Amino acid sequence: MSAAPIEDYALLGDLQTAALVSREGSIDWLCLPRFDSPACFAALLHDETAGRWLLAPAAGGRTTARRYAGDSLVLESEWRTPDGTVRVTDCMPPRGEAADVVRVVEGVSGRVPMRMDLRLRFDYGRLTPWVRPDGGDLAAVAGPDAAWLRTDAPTAVTDDGRITAAFTVTAGQRVPFVLTHQPSHLPRPEPVDALAAVPDTRRFWESWMAGCRYEGGWQEPVRRSLVTLKALTYRPTGGILAAATTSLPEEPGGTRNWDYRFCWLRDSTFTLQALLGTGFVEEARAWREWLLRAVAGDPADLRIMYGLDGTRRLPEAELGWLDGHRGTGPVRVGNAAAGQFQLDVWGEVLDSFHLAEESGIAPDGDALRIQRALLDHLEGAWDQPDNSLWEVRGPRRHFTHSKVMAWAGLDRAVHSARRHPADAPVARWAALRDRIHAEVCEKAYDAERNTFTQFYGSRGLDAALLLLPRTGFLPWDDPRVRGTVDAVRRELQSDGFVLRYRPEADGEVDGLPGGEGAFVACSFWLADALHGTGRTAEARDLFERLLALRNDVGLLSEEYDVVRGHHLGNTPQAFSMVGLVNTARALSGEHIATHASQGRHVTPSARHGAPVPTPAPERAPTGGSRQTPVR
Repeated sequence: MSAAPIEDYALLGDLQTAALVSREGSIDWLCLPRFDSPACFAALLHDETAGRWLLAPAAGGRTTARRYAGDSLVLESEWRTPDGTVRVTDCMPPRGEAADVVRVVEGVSGRVPMRMDLRLRFDYGRLTPWVRPDGGDLAAVAGPDAAWLRTDAPTAVTDDGRITAAFTVTAGQRVPFVLTHQPSHLPRPEPVDALAAVPDTRRFWESWMAGCRYEGGWQEPVRRSLVTLKALTYRPTGGILAAATTSLPEEPGGTRNWDYRFCWLRDSTFTLQALLGTGFVEEARAWREWLLRAVAGDPADLRIMYGLDGTRRLPEAELGWLDGHRGTGPVRVGNAAAGQFQLDVWGEVLDSFHLAEESGIAPDGDALRIQRALLDHLEGAWDQPDNSLWEVRGPRRHFTHSKVMAWAGLDRAVHSARRHPADAPVARWAALRDRIHAEVCEKAYDAERNTFTQFYGSRGLDAALLLLPRTGFLPWDDPRVRGTVDAVRRELQSDGFVLRYRPEADGEVDGLPGGEGAFVACSFWLADALHGTGRTAEARDLFERLLALRNDVGLLSEEYDVVRGHHLGNTPQAFSMVGLVNTARALSGEHIATHASQGRHVTPSARHGAPVPTPAPERAPTGGSRQTPVR
């Protein structure tokens, strides 16, 4: 049986790893012990033979209803069958001694025959463990991994190492299951009490969400997005993950399948902005400390992404024994883009320090030293071609967004130095900032079409051009900004949503075959741009269409297939969830400090006029465990 469509999956997580649960009741993806560890359930990228955990009515079928309990990652799935109604509650308690997956079957009405099929297949489906009884539980061991299943249900072990159970649940009856993982060389941990872990896990998440300070419209989708972003943080280090999966295709039958289980500095900066803007300062502080450790060293060796613990080398390899999601391979682990030169990252990192400082996280000596080292390198590297924020694998070029972010890094440094006088070459930084501004306006602007272009001298466009005014590079009322927004709408829209760029433009700019779906984050950027240029009604219409793309439990993947109506790319995608939060904030009239603040840092000598306030929008409708819950 092939994997479910991408949008059929819900997320579980314990702030160190994540699982994906289908509407058929199957956990088809789980990496243990970390987000980036080899998967023990990899049916998502092959079929059930690569590992999965099915717990559902024996008659099968999709859930009748599914939801998260409140502001939590406790998932409740219900099936209404001819025999009665049954609920399965799934969660991963915030981790203490070991990782646990808790599943509780509860009879709601009638008598429902149930089926459980647990196939542990470590190392992305390659290793079938040895399964044996262990003190009333079942232990599964293979190489460095060990797992234990505890349940009251009668179980059997098949010749191929599957653990199965068949039982009937009646109204009011609860049957718990706990799967606990531990490295095989360590002592067996005590499993959690499943019936206590469910309410404990819910209290953990709702306690965290109590810190939310967002008061604007669209409360439910914003709060769900914030929970998802929190779930994509790696608690031991503070790193922020781009997505929970690898190799989910960006095009059906294509080859654009990448591993996103790492910490992109750029994505993290956007996530930081959404968290800070909604009151979660501690997450921002933890991320800054992770950043200081990760980027310490030679600023010339700054990476665009790092491992969860700050690892720099992320070698890319293909797993040939997996067919890919619904047969769309290859399946890749690691990411060769980690070695690319992407100029904008220097600006993004400098901007993140600026954003943290504006939010009350004062820079310490280490932060100031790293900022100065990054600026020293940026001064010598800003005029080099790069691979762009989209990680193109074609020739390096002078990408417009990259140059603008170099400008932004210098701009933030100038403003910071003027607020905190120190021994800094402020005049030199300001002069270089103005030089970059002038060069971009000269070489990246197509006066005939009244639009900025993807790179110097190109004909193609880039959705990242929509961010120009949000960096403060130009004010929203500049005619070139409106012209660029109109050009993006005209040339990059697909059924009303936005492509990152046209891969075929300018001689196949990204060096890869095929295409991809509409990019969800870029579509949120267009909504922001429409709002910023005074077209708020159109922005709200687009935002509502984007909200309708969320799956039944409020998640978004990286891209959307406008032809087939399916999610594409890795899921859930932090970039997409951040876009939702920030657009809701903008349309609700909240100040958005993306990269700086809207139009506030326009270079006075650039002759583009003063920024104007964004029009005020209409008000949107509001739409007993081992772990100790802590915020």
